[in-house]
Amino acid sequence: MEKKTTYKDAGVDIDAGNRLVSALGDIVKPTLRPEVMSSIGGFGSVVSLAETPYANPVLVSSTDGVGTKLKIAFEANKHDTVGIDLVAMCVNDVIVQGAEPLFFLDYFATGSLEEGVARQVITGIAEGCRQANCSLVGGETAEMPGMYGKGEYDLAGFSVGIADRDKLIDGSTIARGDAVVGLASSGIHSNGYSLVRKVLFEDAGLAIDHVFDELGVPLWEELLKPTKIYVRTLLNIKRDFTVKGVAHITGGGLPENLPRVLPQGLMAELKRNSWEQQPIFSIIQRLGGVPEEDLLRTFNCGIGLVLIVPGEEAEEVIARLTALGEKASLIGTIKPRVEGQEAVEIS
Repeated sequence: MEKKTTYKDAGVDIDAGNRLVSALGDIVKPTLRPEVMSSIGGFGSVVSLAETPYANPVLVSSTDGVGTKLKIAFEANKHDTVGIDLVAMCVNDVIVQGAEPLFFLDYFATGSLEEGVARQVITGIAEGCRQANCSLVGGETAEMPGMYGKGEYDLAGFSVGIADRDKLIDGSTIARGDAVVGLASSGIHSNGYSLVRKVLFEDAGLAIDHVFDELGVPLWEELLKPTKIYVRTLLNIKRDFTVKGVAHITGGGLPENLPRVLPQGLMAELKRNSWEQQPIFSIIQRLGGVPEEDLLRTFNCGIGLVLIVPGEEAEEVIARLTALGEKASLIGTIKPRVEGQEAVEIS
């Protein structure tokens, strides 16, 4: 009898994928905004710009992933927060330009589809979209045997936002004397995990459930804290105050992300003791002997978002941020930059 080989024999279970898609309706539906024309098509999602209130609309897009933070999720077998990270890394990049995130799509790739794991991940993505008030309009689940180890997967996200063209935040009006306001991160967020894993697990040999007194929780719980989403906060501040520039503090930290919004001839002078750094950063620095410069260029070190506002508005901005539940502080000032001087100085 002639041998028959099916796609499932090759490691791809189409039925499992279909079951997953069918189960996602109730997860995705609460994220949908009025602009989404959800009844149209099945190959692409349709969003109507006619439903938006913008007079001269422009679209702002961003794409990102979660990186090796996923390795922690695999080992802890906890998958419901990395989806929030995925959304955060994209929508925070959209909002810093003054654009309101409209919709989000995800790409989930794995060697062998585990429906329970995939459902956890996508539930986290939907929660991130809820926090950002953007619609989860679609995605792709790719099952690729041989590409990933057992229990492993990778994620990518794609976000599109909208803004009035004349209200984009581009840093062009930043001037000497403006205030640099820092918003606290929720922890490490989603950058620097290759260094985290090397220091804590490869070199120090710690177990993933090790508890440091300073943390009071297992390492995996601290390391899987999801990236903070700043969308609603920044839209509120932008509505009532003059926001000249915003920087999302990701890989490269304050020294490499803040200069991206500074005009030529200006620099930011920051005071290191003006904000609180979470204990996890000090633990990594101590155990790994990580130089201060490397720490600041790898991690957010406690500051997840930076706003640049007029000096006279700083106190009111910080008061509003506090009322919104954010931990915010004045961390520096904008000053003239002379030739050869770094764009960010932290002392």
